[in-house]
Amino acid sequence: MTRHKKVARCAAVVTATALLLGVAGMAMAEENHGDQDVDVNVGITELADGGVLAMSVAGTATALTEDGSTPTVRQFKGTLPTVTVTDTRAADEIPAGAGWYVLGTSSDFAGAAGQPAISASHLGWQPQIIDGGASGQVAEGDQVDTVMDSGPVAVGLVDQELLALAIDSSAIASEGQWTASADLFLRTPATVAPGSYTAKLTLSLFE
Repeated sequence: MTRHKKVARCAAVVTATALLLGVAGMAMAEENHGDQDVDVNVGITELADGGVLAMSVAGTATALTEDGSTPTVRQFKGTLPTVTVTDTRAADEIPAGAGWYVLGTSSDFAGAAGQPAISASHLGWQPQIIDGGASGQVAEGDQVDTVMDSGPVAVGLVDQELLALAIDSSAIASEGQWTASADLFLRTPATVAPGSYTAKLTLSLFE
């Protein structure tokens, strides 16, 4: 893998709009005087510029709710929206020895009412592969614990941490698509100031 080569970076805002169309005074037919089918055809040509390696995320927000707190540590849990990596490239379009990987990093949690920020070191995750393809060559990253825990070198999602990776892009490109997610957990001291907090978790796809 060549980490310095960035293939895709995803930051998306999804807006849904509904438009209702009505026609006043339209009378309903009381008797059907015949039906006619219409065939709908489409011709889809091969991509002229070849395939791409890309990432999409099934949502732009997630909420953490309190679960598993103790008298000294408050814990809040949630789930990362599903991350999908798609590769539509032919084998000869993939650099030799290339592999892809998805990394995540979080900002600090800012208080909505001016309360002190909660460092990103308090946010951890447990990555999970949802669909790693038939070959099973897509692997999940290790659990990243928080500053409130002991053990791992990685402390919170302060730096770019691994969500999922494939060692050999060309070996699995024919599978086309893979999905992953992560259990999120925020652990703070029991003395944390009450209120609403927001952080931005950035996901990036590299090859």
